[in-house]
Amino acid sequence: MALIAFGINHNTAPVEVREKVAFSTDAQLEALRALKEQLGSEESVILSTCNRTEIYADINLSGEQLSQWLASFHQLDGAAIENASYCFTHEQAIRHLMRVASGLDSMVLGEPQILGQVKQAYTSARDSGMIGSGFERLFQQTFSVAKKVRSDTEIGANAVSVAFAAVQLARHIFSSLNKVNVLLIGAGETIELVARHLHEQHVQSIRVANRTLSRASDMAQPLGGDVITLAQIPDHLHEADIIISSTASQLPILGKGVVERALKKRRHQPMFLVDLAVPRDVESEVGELDDAYLYTVDDLQQIVQENRASRQSAAEKAEEMIEQGVTEFLQWHDSLASVDLVRSYREQSEAHKQKLQHRALKQLQEGKDPQVVITELANKLTNSLIHTPTKAIKQAAVDKDKRTLALLRQALGLDKV
Repeated sequence: MALIAFGINHNTAPVEVREKVAFSTDAQLEALRALKEQLGSEESVILSTCNRTEIYADINLSGEQLSQWLASFHQLDGAAIENASYCFTHEQAIRHLMRVASGLDSMVLGEPQILGQVKQAYTSARDSGMIGSGFERLFQQTFSVAKKVRSDTEIGANAVSVAFAAVQLARHIFSSLNKVNVLLIGAGETIELVARHLHEQHVQSIRVANRTLSRASDMAQPLGGDVITLAQIPDHLHEADIIISSTASQLPILGKGVVERALKKRRHQPMFLVDLAVPRDVESEVGELDDAYLYTVDDLQQIVQENRASRQSAAEKAEEMIEQGVTEFLQWHDSLASVDLVRSYREQSEAHKQKLQHRALKQLQEGKDPQVVITELANKLTNSLIHTPTKAIKQAAVDKDKRTLALLRQALGLDKV
């Protein structure tokens, strides 16, 4: 397996770059097909989240070549992507995947969302026919390790995610959230987590805006919230003290003009906006408005760093589990070579047997003395089996290669003699 992991994440590139290489659902399926048709990858998975875009592939290419392909796919400057990317191969790639799935490479250390996102990426690739036996074993091993990390360490204690970091930042600004009105834009997993954390903080009201009202209702109803469509946002924006958005839209949901009009209706009472989406849901120019305080996922770094410090001990234990997972996968992978070797050796031995057996049966049919035939068969079979090992022993002796001699002795069972 020529495994490679290529990507761009929150550590290597700002949101302005990450949003340009993010894949929508349809684009992700198209890209998987392109990896096979254009680059010859038989197995591949694309992971695209707010904080990272990564390609895992069984392909013998360099990071530079994958960078050029990604730039071409998104019609971007290749140099900009290459400078913001990273590339791992074989053992390093395996380790990176397991660290990502376990939340050790996340903006918020140990955040739980990423495992579900990796599973979704794997499922999409599997449904597209891009998962073979190698990747099946790799990803199942990864899921097993990530589950063990979450259950056997404190990495997931007091569940922390980007969603929680957003709510934590809101608490720092408003001190208490029980008198604020919140507008959540989107109804995906991130917003669902935000809603749950906000509800725990006893916010005054929660309103969910989404393209599909039924999905928004499923989220808002248990929390006592109400729902609106995305088209209704301009009519209700002024009522919100906090706006948190995370959709899969390729275009901004909130522009400068809409927010400016809402602030006028609020008589310039401040609004706190958190944009968790990549690409961004809120135009960056909104941050230029007086009384509008806009934060993106990158602005949550300070809170993230505090979380990292509190979870470092658990992370060290998790790293040990990941190393064990990497070792187990490599042992399985290396065992495949021994399976092929054993198969080849058996086939060769079987061929020798069939040849000599056929000769012996023919001799018996011709009336040759059975004792002579059997003796000749035994001698020829023995000679054919010991010929190659004997040559290897003689050569090792000539070379004074004690290590090879010891291995041959062990392999031939002579240590037991």
